[in-house]
Amino acid sequence: MIPVLMPTYNRADLAFAQGQGSWLFTEDKRRFLDFGAGIATSSIGHNHPHLANAIAEQAKLVLHVSNLYRIPQAEKLAERLVEISFADSVFFCNSGAEANEGLIKGIRRAQFKNGHPERTDIICFEHAFHGRTLATLTATGNPKYLEGFEPRLPGIKHIPLNDLEALNKAVDEHTAGFLIEPIQGESGVNTVPEEFLRELRKICDEKGLFLGFDEVQCGMGRTGKMFAYQWTDIEPDIMSLAKGIAGGVPMGAFLAKELIAKHLTPGTHGSTFGGNPLACAAANAVLDILLAPGFLDHVIKTGHYLQNELQSLVAQYPTIFEAVKGKGLMLGLKGKLPPAEIQNAALHQNLLTVAAGNNVVRIIPPLIISEEECKDGANRLAEAAKQLQKVMEQNS
Repeated sequence: MIPVLMPTYNRADLAFAQGQGSWLFTEDKRRFLDFGAGIATSSIGHNHPHLANAIAEQAKLVLHVSNLYRIPQAEKLAERLVEISFADSVFFCNSGAEANEGLIKGIRRAQFKNGHPERTDIICFEHAFHGRTLATLTATGNPKYLEGFEPRLPGIKHIPLNDLEALNKAVDEHTAGFLIEPIQGESGVNTVPEEFLRELRKICDEKGLFLGFDEVQCGMGRTGKMFAYQWTDIEPDIMSLAKGIAGGVPMGAFLAKELIAKHLTPGTHGSTFGGNPLACAAANAVLDILLAPGFLDHVIKTGHYLQNELQSLVAQYPTIFEAVKGKGLMLGLKGKLPPAEIQNAALHQNLLTVAAGNNVVRIIPPLIISEEECKDGANRLAEAAKQLQKVMEQNS
């Protein structure tokens, strides 16, 4: 018999009743160190008092009114995001996939309004992940995810990452712009070389195309900068956000320069729930934490500490681990075993991680994690490696 929840996930047999900081607790009081943060979403940890209070106070007032009316909480949040980014204007939605849909629409609409209706193609990159809607599945391009959901959305191309020859061949009279993750998460925490991003920016400037960044996973402080693009001297024209933006309350956004945003006029795009008072109260509370003096410095410092701890594991267990990837607290531990095996071994040590592609396990804890907790997590991974090594020796 089919379960009441559709069987779209292979869920671990765990249910968490409570969280505190970087820890989650089951009903029977088992304690798990969270190196997954709800897939980089519980950005300021569990049960953060400032976030919990902001949500509770807003819930007492009004949850939802729709975008038929002004929403002061959304206006405040948009002003803050514009102030700290390249953007001039913001649209709020409910998820990363919705944000990327809006990004694609924004690029196409701007080309159309600029007198180039033939410019509809969005160039994406191999090993991307942009979401699970029909358009973002096409933008992702992974055949495993597309099986049974064809045909693909027309007007989306894929080329290899960091291949300048393929890039120049792909751009033609139908190209509208690019969609790229500065750091790919799902496929194994792959950082895009700055030189390649610079070439994309150059092509866009020369040919009147638009550069779209997907920062759904790598944005909102995850890398130690508020946005991953800020590690470079390159700015996008439009950018998607979600996951950590509201600390676990469902929310997404896309931010754009005026040259795109001015064309998204009344009736061209919308969202019933997007930017409602509750979600924006949560996101404003998260921003309070992320923008506090020294917080992003803490992410950089803690990220370096954790990266060094993981590098030590690679040196200590070379038959299990191969390399450490990523930036800040968006890290990947590349293994010599399937990631599910390492993830399950870590789970037996009460450590939560997230599997990715290319034999990588993502290490993406809450941004408030301490060095002591990072050390604890590394010790648990070491114990997991010992157990995996024993199994390998027994089977050899």
